[in-house]
Amino acid sequence: MENITLTANNPVYRSRLLRHKVGIFFSSLAMAFGIGALLWILFILIGKGVSAIHWTMFTESTPAPGSDGGGLANAIVGSLMMVGSATLISTPIGILAGIYLAEYGDKSWFGGLTRFVTDIMLSAPSIVIGLFVYAVYVANVKHFSGWAGSIAISLIAIPVVVRTTDNMLGLVPASLREAAFALGAPRWKVALMVRLRAVKAGVVTGILLAVARISGETAPLLFTALNNQFFSANMNKPMANLPVVIYQFAMSPYDNWRELAWGGALLITFSVLGLNILSRTLFNQKTQH
Repeated sequence: MENITLTANNPVYRSRLLRHKVGIFFSSLAMAFGIGALLWILFILIGKGVSAIHWTMFTESTPAPGSDGGGLANAIVGSLMMVGSATLISTPIGILAGIYLAEYGDKSWFGGLTRFVTDIMLSAPSIVIGLFVYAVYVANVKHFSGWAGSIAISLIAIPVVVRTTDNMLGLVPASLREAAFALGAPRWKVALMVRLRAVKAGVVTGILLAVARISGETAPLLFTALNNQFFSANMNKPMANLPVVIYQFAMSPYDNWRELAWGGALLITFSVLGLNILSRTLFNQKTQH
C-alpha cells in the first residue's frame, strides 16, 4: 500500500500518466474523426446509389447521351473480364517472385534489387503505369483494348502479391524446412510443397487484396482500355469498365447518367468490401490453425 502511494505521488509517474492520457485522447479523437468521415461517405453513397440498383442496371448497356433508361451491363462484364485477366497474369508471376525472394532473396543482389523495385511499384501512381503501358503497347498497336487495360492493372497487382507471398513465407518456422531437407526433399519441392502449402491462406489473402486494389482503378484504364458504349466481349478492342464509366457519367449533365454513376460506385464499394472481408476471414482461419 505504501508503494502504491509513493508511486502515485511520484512527479515523474504523474507526468508520464498525464502524457499517456493525452496521447490516448488524441488517438481516440483521430480514430473517431476517421471513422466518422468514412461512415459519412458510405451513408451518402448508399443514399444516392440504392435508387440506381435495379434489374436493368445489370441487363442493359450504358445509354446514349440524352436517352432514358440504360444500365451498366457492358461496364460490369468489361470490368470482370479485365480484372479476371489481370488476376490470371499477376498471380503466378507474383507467387513465383515471392518464392524466389523468400528462398534466395537474402543471398543475392538480384533479390535485393527485386525487393527495391517491388517497393517502388507498390507506391507508384497508377496513372504512371497507365502511361507506361500506353507508350509501350497501345501506341504500337494503334488502338485501345481490354488486353492493354489488363496488362496495366496487372502491373499494379503484381507487387502486392509478391510482397504478401514473401512476407507469408518468411513466417514458416525454420524447423519445418529443416525437417523437409532432412527427409531428402529438394529445395524447389520444399518451397512449393512445404512452405507455400503452410501459408496458402495468407497467399490467397494477398491475391484477394490485390484484386480489391485494382477493381476501382480508373487512371490506367483511361490510357489503355478507354471505354465502349456498346456491349463487347472482344478483349482486343476498346472495352467498357466501371471505373471509367463512373468517371465519365459523374461529370455528365444527364440525371440518369449521374444516377448510374452512383449505382456503379456503390457496386464497386461493396464488391471491394466483400473481398476485404473474405481476405480477413481467410487470414483469421490461418492464424487459428
